[in-house]
Amino acid sequence: MRAFLDRLVSWTGVALAVVLLVAGGLLTWASSFIGDQVNDQLTMQDIVMPEGDALGGLSDEDVNALEPHAGSVMDTGPEARAYADHYILAHMNTSSDGRTYQEVSGEYLALDDEGKASAEGQALGGLRQSLFMGNTLRGLLLYGYAFATIGTIAGYAAIAAFAGAIALLALALLGLRHAKRTAEEGTATERQTVPV
Repeated sequence: MRAFLDRLVSWTGVALAVVLLVAGGLLTWASSFIGDQVNDQLTMQDIVMPEGDALGGLSDEDVNALEPHAGSVMDTGPEARAYADHYILAHMNTSSDGRTYQEVSGEYLALDDEGKASAEGQALGGLRQSLFMGNTLRGLLLYGYAFATIGTIAGYAAIAAFAGAIALLALALLGLRHAKRTAEEGTATERQTVPV
């Protein structure tokens, strides 16, 4: 009976290992696919990370976030996040005195036709347009960052799945070995107890 239970548990472990191997393969494919897509989509934008004078006027926090990527073509999620959160957003906040698109748009829409036609109204309308485009680009870049993060997580999950599969296969082989030994000991014991 003990040998039967060892075999049952061991073969269940083998089945689970196969499931983990398949999952690891799919997760590896997902990680690679996502990484390639993020790289291709960001590279097509041909955005070069700011460096030198382009970093002037930014806070120390923004400069520290951008400097590791300075001068490189944006092609990774972390670069997209740094550019979105520490370059685009910094310039948006500077140009709008920290006001959001919603606030600036509300001010612009509250103007009458004469106010919109004035120099101040035109400037406010231009700021509204800039903030809208900045928010759109930030959102798209942050989507790239989010997908890159998902790809990274899928890569780590693939490693964990493969490690789990190896561990289960090792345990299953040990279990099958133990089942064989238990069966042999049981047979030897039966031979000794059978009267001649």
